[in-house]
Amino acid sequence: QVQLVESGGGLVQPGGSLRLSCAATGFTFSRYGMGWFRQAPGKEREFVAAINWSGGSTYYADSVKDRFTISRDNAKNAVYLQMNSLKPEDTAVYYCAADAEVPPTTPQRPDYWGQGTQVTVSS
Repeated sequence: QVQLVESGGGLVQPGGSLRLSCAATGFTFSRYGMGWFRQAPGKEREFVAAINWSGGSTYYADSVKDRFTISRDNAKNAVYLQMNSLKPEDTAVYYCAADAEVPPTTPQRPDYWGQGTQVTVSS
């Protein structure tokens, strides 16, 4: 049974940092592209960051470039999102996603989704 379980969300002040983790089970993690997406209230789900199977290629939305870093550990079947210099507009539910073919950069692509973790940036 495929599972993607996110953790690490919470409440943080503007300018602060959080590190999200996603633990994967039930599929051959090292063969999948992985991504992070987010969805704010009343908005569509949007791409945040993606990484290829080896970790050698990464992709970012313009809104998070130079602030967020995606990484993966294939030995631990995990993908991470380090978020620095957080802004109130980063507030959203963050989802981990897996794609069997390419690093997922659109919400239509992933084969599997996690349940999400809430990130709230507020003073």
